Amino acid sequence: MSTRCIPSETDTHVVEPLLAALEATAPAQYLRGARWGYAAVNAVHILGFGLLIGAIVPLDLRLLGVWRGVPRAAVARVLVPTAAAGLTIAVAAGLLLFAVRAREYAGLEVVQAKLALVAIGGAAAIAIHLHGGWLLERAGSARLAGHAALSLLCWLGALVCGRLIAFAG
Repeated sequence: MSTRCIPSETDTHVVEPLLAALEATAPAQYLRGARWGYAAVNAVHILGFGLLIGAIVPLDLRLLGVWRGVPRAAVARVLVPTAAAGLTIAVAAGLLLFAVRAREYAGLEVVQAKLALVAIGGAAAIAIHLHGGWLLERAGSARLAGHAALSLLCWLGALVCGRLIAFAG
């Protein structure tokens, strides 16, 4: 099975210069030559994803009906901001890591899958919080359960795809 998508000629003409420009940025150039700098950004990315997964799994499980004796608002009050901070950290560090080899990474199906899962998970989170409130106080149980299932699929899938990047290409 191939780990690369074959972009159309039109896609290549549009995207290639953008990816090359991303690779030419000062942070990308620095990280390509700085072993410890790259390692530090990688560690920050893992920390961010750890915070996200560590918060989102128990939150989603609660939304699916686990720990019914624990008030949803109390769980959300702690875990929603933790997940948001984790996602912010992971995305910022992930963009830096991507910039180091943007053209190569953009062609990897596993990276494309990870980015799609992050986009879907992020969009779903924004939608549920816009509809149900920051602490999900206005959302119904059925809607929250559907969101939680999608959320678990997206974030755990993104985690797996992220680990697979090291083995692709």
